[in-house]
Amino acid sequence: MASIHENLSRIQDRIAAAATRVGRDPDSIELVAVAKTKPVRLIVAAIEAGITHIGENRVQEAQSKHPQIDLPVKWHLVGHLQRNKVKQALQIFDLIHSVDSPRLLAEIDRRSAASNRTTEILIQVNTSAEPSKYGLEPDQTLDFIESAHPYPHVRIKGLMTIGAFLPDPEAVRPMFALLRQLREKIIAQQFPNVEMDTLSMGMTNDFEVAIEEGANLIRVGTAIFGEREENV
Repeated sequence: MASIHENLSRIQDRIAAAATRVGRDPDSIELVAVAKTKPVRLIVAAIEAGITHIGENRVQEAQSKHPQIDLPVKWHLVGHLQRNKVKQALQIFDLIHSVDSPRLLAEIDRRSAASNRTTEILIQVNTSAEPSKYGLEPDQTLDFIESAHPYPHVRIKGLMTIGAFLPDPEAVRPMFALLRQLREKIIAQQFPNVEMDTLSMGMTNDFEVAIEEGANLIRVGTAIFGEREENV
């Protein structure tokens, strides 16, 4: 079985090739290692191999790992966030990728104000039109961002989407292109406190297409840690 270091080297080569194909700087693309179900020792190995961003799907799982990893990394919540977990999430994560409802946005702002902090978030958009996926409908996103004005303790940094799980990554391209186009529309509106400098899209099976469509933050788990799930 390949080592994490070897896996990362291959991924970085693929990132560089995808970026070069569309005239982008590979260094402009951040790799988030998604550590769902992976034990702390593998996360530490990934950090020692050069990873600086760790992603988790669940707040509860991150709560058990975070205190054991005293290393300079940024933590990303890439899975769905329930409102009753916001307080705990703010104690761990540097960026929340999955904000998709007014009530969740309001709760993040309220908890952030109580902690005298500003929380960086991404708006999750359902670009695949799959009922099973979380996220705003694309045509709801502009109105949602406009409604965020009253929340000074939340900073919207960009957008996130999860492409459909399809055998051919090219079939996912329109979903990533849609997110990029939506970002451009939002930038044109010049909303206050909205930066739109992050497009979080692309996973193990489709991150190269995502990069070609403008992703600057990709979320990769299996290609780094392998297929096998292990107990935390």
